[in-house]
Amino acid sequence: MQYASNDLTPHERYKVLTAFVLPRPIAWVTTMGPTGTVNAAPFSFFNVFAEDPPLCMFAINKRPDGRIKDTWSNIERTGEFVVNLTDEPLALKMHESSGDFPPNVGEPDYLGLKLAPSVDIKTPRLADAPWAMECKTWQVINVKDDRQLVIGEGLRFHIRDELWDDKAKRVHMDKYHPVGRMFADRYCRTNDRMEFPAAPVVKAAAAE
Repeated sequence: MQYASNDLTPHERYKVLTAFVLPRPIAWVTTMGPTGTVNAAPFSFFNVFAEDPPLCMFAINKRPDGRIKDTWSNIERTGEFVVNLTDEPLALKMHESSGDFPPNVGEPDYLGLKLAPSVDIKTPRLADAPWAMECKTWQVINVKDDRQLVIGEGLRFHIRDELWDDKAKRVHMDKYHPVGRMFADRYCRTNDRMEFPAAPVVKAAAAE
């Protein structure tokens, strides 16, 4: 089976992409509204792409009725945000925060999520997140006026102490249980893992 992209509607393309490109990491993005309300919303069109400078990118589309999402309005105004990651204990709250909340109702407050102050930006982070990155906007790519690709530069990392070996700069995988997005309202655990030996180093054949 095959499809030409142009033969599918945007919604059908979305379903094809999200059905197979998985599991996807989830950016649980906190932003601050004009009156100080803290917004938290999950985005699974997300990943990190560089380390010098540290860059992440996620996509914000409009709501089905055409309304601009609070996350984009806040980032456009402040130029900053925090990417929080989620693990199994926080997964349900993360999912619930994807609901439709009015701008003056903050998801952390409504769902009982604790906040912690950031250091380099005003927007707070989620205190219980296993990992969080304070970001300033590095670049925004406008896609057809209904989706923004937000590229953020990481300014500071926050890591839950028991998850990290500071000397080796390695995560304790036996203690870290991130959650991935599948499709629709389905997610996956990451406990069933594989480990392989080092990949081969193949030398070029000697010239004759």
